[in-house]
Amino acid sequence: MTVHAAGAVVWRPAGEDGTDEKVEVAIVHRPHHDDWSLPKGKVDPGETRVDAAVREIAEETGFASVLGRHLRTVRYPVNGEEKVVEFWAARAGVGEFVPGDETDELRWLAPADAAPLLTYDSDRDVLDTFAAHPAGLRTVLLVRHALAGKRSEWDRPDAERPLDVEGREQAQQIAALLQGFGIGAVHAVPIVRCRQTVEPYVALTGLTLHDAPDLADEAVADDEATALATLALLADGDVTAAVCAQGYGIPQLVGTLAATAPRPPESDRDLADPPCRKGSIWVLSFGPDGVLVAADYHRDATF
Repeated sequence: MTVHAAGAVVWRPAGEDGTDEKVEVAIVHRPHHDDWSLPKGKVDPGETRVDAAVREIAEETGFASVLGRHLRTVRYPVNGEEKVVEFWAARAGVGEFVPGDETDELRWLAPADAAPLLTYDSDRDVLDTFAAHPAGLRTVLLVRHALAGKRSEWDRPDAERPLDVEGREQAQQIAALLQGFGIGAVHAVPIVRCRQTVEPYVALTGLTLHDAPDLADEAVADDEATALATLALLADGDVTAAVCAQGYGIPQLVGTLAATAPRPPESDRDLADPPCRKGSIWVLSFGPDGVLVAADYHRDATF
């Protein structure tokens, strides 16, 4: 029996200038356990781990948040069951802490000051992973379009091939995941199945859907440098962007970004041969210099 949970290193700028050069992180005291921990909690039935992380942050700290890079998966036994906790970095938004039965105290501290107060070694390990890179990494999500039936069964131009029933369900799930990462700009390769994959999120948020022709399969194959420059511009934007593209271009771009990074990016996947199943999402995190720092793969939006 496995119990799934989710949490985060919740951070906010600590400097007077409001930049990300100095940050502080949230740790909470749980009176029921009499411990100091990172915000985390169990995944509810029917809930994804991404949704659970955002919900638990709000319940335990009182703050809204948006997720960034995945930090660690922590496993430990509890009452004869294995508990598996996924941790992300999460930037705090608006909110206010109110003491309650679940958490009765919250402290915002520099990571080095928070670590000694944490009760569990595993939480300190997660915090160390967070502190290994700048907090304010730039994030871009690469979404492969959802299921669209078989090309061999479509007798019109392939660019017009729409999502099938299962693909439309995937698109709804993807919309929920994009919310967790606070996506503020949406782009898609200008073909029907790519646009339809992110249209539910566009409808939900009222954002404008922008075309991204430079990230189409043929464009990436013909001019990878331009595709990489387009990604760099999106990563350097004022908001976190998501791009829906295809099954050749996405793994090629992820592989090139990883191969050209001075240090291997953090990832639980083989970045020399990146997977890219339909409806999957790559969460790419870039440092201030534009170098890929972490590449997290969600094989589908139910993670």
